[in-house]
Order: sequence, then structure tokens, then C-alpha cells
Amino acid sequence: MERKIGKFFDSVSNFFSSGDQIPWCDSDIVAGCEREVAEAENGSSDKLKSECIMRLSWVLVHSKRPEDVQRGIAMLEASLAGSSSPLLDREKIYLMAVGYYRSGDYSRSRQLVDRCLEVAPDWRQASTLKKAIEDKITKDGVIGIGIAATAVGLLAGGVAAAFSAARKK
Repeated sequence: MERKIGKFFDSVSNFFSSGDQIPWCDSDIVAGCEREVAEAENGSSDKLKSECIMRLSWVLVHSKRPEDVQRGIAMLEASLAGSSSPLLDREKIYLMAVGYYRSGDYSRSRQLVDRCLEVAPDWRQASTLKKAIEDKITKDGVIGIGIAATAVGLLAGGVAAAFSAARKK
């Protein structure tokens, strides 16, 4: 019995927490990657600059700060136009999907992750992100229904109370 109760409370806790498995990055990691990009700008090869920018983009979309996430998405979108590698394009699209997921734009994130899965159907990271997106959409829908039901209940209670008060007079 205790095990069932424990499982119930765990499931409720997981429902209301962000249970995704996508890693987060702190601001000190962002700062380190920004320094790395700045150093690469001074006479390094284009390949090294590109790798540093890609690492910074990854860190930004995994940041806890919304402005970093938006900056990462913008960097990835800008770099996607000039890319010639399909494998690198797929990685950038995936990272943009992570960024949109982090910023709460689940429909855009789902579109991008679906594009990734069209190219690589067995890509486990993309499949995991898609499941996290779908779970988040479902959870938001359930919460929305709960709020709507509560509002209807309060409205019905208010109408019933007003009707009862009017009948007593």
C-alpha cells in the first residue's frame, strides 16, 4: 500500500515538475564559450571559429536564461543559411528545436524535431526531445482543462448562490 501511495505522489510530483532530460548550462559556461569564440576570432582558422560558434550555440540554447536561449536560436538560424553540410544542418535544426522548447514555443519545436526525424528516424536525442515536447503539450492541456473546469464550477456556484438568495426574498 505504501509503495502505491509513493508511486502516486511521485507521478503527481513529476507531472508538475519539468521532467525532461535535456541538460542545462550555467552562465559561467556561457561566458567561457564566449571567450573561446572571441579568441578564435583572432587569426584562427574558419573551421575552428565555426566549431567555437557551434559550441556557443549549443550552450546558449541549453542556458537557464531566456535571453541566452533566444540569442542561441538567432545564431543557429543565421548560421543555417550559410551551411553546406547536411549533418551539421541537422544538428543546428535539432539545437533550434531545443531552444524553442526551452522558450515555450512547443509547436515550432515539434516542427523542427520532426524535420530531424525525417532525416534520421533513429536519432535517439531527437526522439527524446519529441517525447518531452508531447508530454509538455499534454500537461499544459490538462492544466488548461483544470483551470477551465474550476472557472465553470465557480461560475455555477455563484449563479446558484444568487438564485438561492433571490428566492429567499
